[in-house]
Amino acid sequence: MRKIISFLIIVLLVFLDQNFSFSKQGTTKVSFDNSIEAVSLRISNQLSTSKDTKRADRLIKRFLRKWELAGASVAIVKDGDLVFAKGYGYANREQKQEIEPSNLFRVASVSKLITATAIMKLQEEGKLQLDDYVFGEHGILNDSIYSHIRDKRAKRITIEELLRHTAGFTSKYGDPMFLPLAIAKKMKVEPPISAETTIQFALSRRLHFRPGSRGSYSNLGYVILEKVIEKVSGKDYEKFVQKNILNPAGIFDMHLGKNLREEKFPNEVNYYEQSNAIKISAYDGSGKTVFRSNGGNNIEELGGAGGWIASPAELVKFMLAIDGDDSHPDILSRASVVYMTTPSKRGFSPIGWKGTRSNGTWWRTGTLAGSSALLKHQTNGYSYAIITNTSTWRGPEFTHELSILMSRVLRSVKKWPAEDLFNHFEARPERMALEEIPKFQDWS
Repeated sequence: MRKIISFLIIVLLVFLDQNFSFSKQGTTKVSFDNSIEAVSLRISNQLSTSKDTKRADRLIKRFLRKWELAGASVAIVKDGDLVFAKGYGYANREQKQEIEPSNLFRVASVSKLITATAIMKLQEEGKLQLDDYVFGEHGILNDSIYSHIRDKRAKRITIEELLRHTAGFTSKYGDPMFLPLAIAKKMKVEPPISAETTIQFALSRRLHFRPGSRGSYSNLGYVILEKVIEKVSGKDYEKFVQKNILNPAGIFDMHLGKNLREEKFPNEVNYYEQSNAIKISAYDGSGKTVFRSNGGNNIEELGGAGGWIASPAELVKFMLAIDGDDSHPDILSRASVVYMTTPSKRGFSPIGWKGTRSNGTWWRTGTLAGSSALLKHQTNGYSYAIITNTSTWRGPEFTHELSILMSRVLRSVKKWPAEDLFNHFEARPERMALEEIPKFQDWS
């Protein structure tokens, strides 16, 4: 009996040691295991505020003022540890709501890296090959809705050509993903149009070049890849990616975004455009004149090409899961990582990434009206993500300014915080087992 009592006492002490935290208010809070909660929901700006990073704070705040940005959020990893995650400016400028690491942003074309990772995962599972045809009777998307193909060369488009932007689609007459009303009129359908309608429109036109012969950046190509993922997996694209790519990497707060401000996620930022931005006709054919960031562009149709929302902290966690490094478990094989990041001998785009160098420097940019994003993997031990909730007159070129800023930020800090924020577990109200427990005067 004494052994049983002793055992129970030991169990109780271990439980108390692992689950009780002491607050300055003289109370103790007990929380459940938070391991499945998104890292960005467990951390705050305060954890990345120190005298050692004050110069970095000044650089970022000055940058926001210079470019008239409502806000931005940054996450920095050093040798696999999340050493810095902080928001600057406002998530909601009208209500003076400050940005925290938990705020979500549109990541625009960084979404392509997520889609490409899903394709590579399906290849590893033997469910497709990169040289598989996409359209036609021998293609993956051989559904009847895609059977009206004007240019027979489209039947020779492969998955890899879509991944590398060499499938024959261009934006010579405008990017089809941003021409919803014109396409609706051409296809004789009522807006808002679906991604399937845009693909049908593209197949009803001639390709601008023979697939595989040269490259041209294509949002449409990655929207098609989204449909490939759904066809091969038999699952909704977003749910497949969350269950098979993001969740296994420990990421639980990345989602496909919505078009309108009133539809956004509770922890998603508001989006703002440059002072001289003009309004356009709403994507849904309502006749309203709106800003591109709030109903002008169809973010939901962009999906796998540009529709994801994320926090920088979750985004760098995703990057660490596809970097081929042993500091964090990878969700892809080393062979897949190498294939995605090896520069093409023909000068074509890498798979998913915007650019890669043989020295291990890789980057992925994203730009939409209302947001700019840069995700960068470096070989000096430091990698980062920075996202803004305001666009500028520089358009896609603004990500170059973000890169310059982050180089200065990294140089400005001589000593980064020692704590790995990936492993930080901050008690949250919805996780409380007991809200307030009187604190004992002595736990020794």
